[in-house]
Amino acid sequence: MDAIVVPTIGAPETMVDAANLARALGCWLVVFCSGQATAAEVVAALGRDAGSRMLAVDVPDIDEHPLLAFTTSSIHRSQTGRRVDTGAKRNLGLLLARVVGWRRVLFLDDDVIVPDPSDARRAAALLDRYDSVGLSIGGFPDNSVVCHAHRIGGGRQDCFVGGGALAVNVPKTFSFFPEIYNEDWFFLVDFFVLGRASRPVAVTGRAIQRAYNPFAFPARAEFEEFGDVLAEGLFWLLDQGRCIKDANEPFWNWYLDQRGLFIKDIARRIRIPDPDLDLDPAEREAILLALEAAQARREVIPAALCTEYLGAWGADRTRWRRKVLPALPREPDPAAAVRTLGFRPMTANPRRQVVITLPQAGATPRPLALAAGPHTGARAVPRPLPVLLAHRGPVLPAAGVARLG
Repeated sequence: MDAIVVPTIGAPETMVDAANLARALGCWLVVFCSGQATAAEVVAALGRDAGSRMLAVDVPDIDEHPLLAFTTSSIHRSQTGRRVDTGAKRNLGLLLARVVGWRRVLFLDDDVIVPDPSDARRAAALLDRYDSVGLSIGGFPDNSVVCHAHRIGGGRQDCFVGGGALAVNVPKTFSFFPEIYNEDWFFLVDFFVLGRASRPVAVTGRAIQRAYNPFAFPARAEFEEFGDVLAEGLFWLLDQGRCIKDANEPFWNWYLDQRGLFIKDIARRIRIPDPDLDLDPAEREAILLALEAAQARREVIPAALCTEYLGAWGADRTRWRRKVLPALPREPDPAAAVRTLGFRPMTANPRRQVVITLPQAGATPRPLALAAGPHTGARAVPRPLPVLLAHRGPVLPAAGVARLG
């Protein structure tokens, strides 16, 4: 592995495990900071653990940088009223890797731990055969608020490979992470819609998600709903052997109705007194408030906005692949690479680590790929998508099947 990239908004202490992993692998650790996290604090807290090869980057307005500005971001903010910079930080990691010449990069969330470094080494080795390799996420389930509620209410709910612990073959990767919840789904599905499923995504090893309370703030469920609807609806179409152009307004009108029935059914199950649920009144109320927030958001998502977002995603994807990536220079020194990209580097201790401040801008792999079909141009694989997505989510209570989570 050439580098580990960690997007963070939290306290630097949460990234000690990532620093230890980077040191064990002998690779660079790159931390992109915003919110409560600052580059100076990260360097002070992690310098010894990460060793001599570490970059910490303050990115307060990263989504306004010209290379990282996308039409999809504007649409997302118009619907949610919020910004989220996780995808932009990962995209900056992809740009930096290309400029420096790093071939293998591990994206790691600051609340995800890789207990055994050999799993990361195995993932890196598999990048000779696959364009992306995810580590299987254990510990606390990595799902949306709605699907956490579905699980608690007795529904079957598993997890999908995602950006929390994802190794990528940088020269073979032409996808980007859009600004939306489930941005990693959009990053991964790009391999298939571009007809690249001959090198399917794989999963190996193990990573651990730290526990958190998904129902602490109802606004979390409200914020996630737009991305959950889009990603789940898109994967449902692909699961049916259909293509993205089938995601038209009539489809989204139907799917939004089905999503509403799904959330309503979860709330019904949570309300029913059931000793197996083991919920105290406060926990039950918190879950119901979160579901109410998600339902309220779903009710104001226009079907036309879903088609608009997917159209913009296609245009953003084309711009990224054809204009942004080919125009990048090469600079093997990471600090100089940041300077070449137009950022302002600042050396904290040149013998140990560098702090880069971004100026505010005006085992055995299990293939995860789509089954062969006209929408992918792919050949058959040992584990087709309908089986894969059965591990992702439940059956809708009416009219069809969707994969929700």
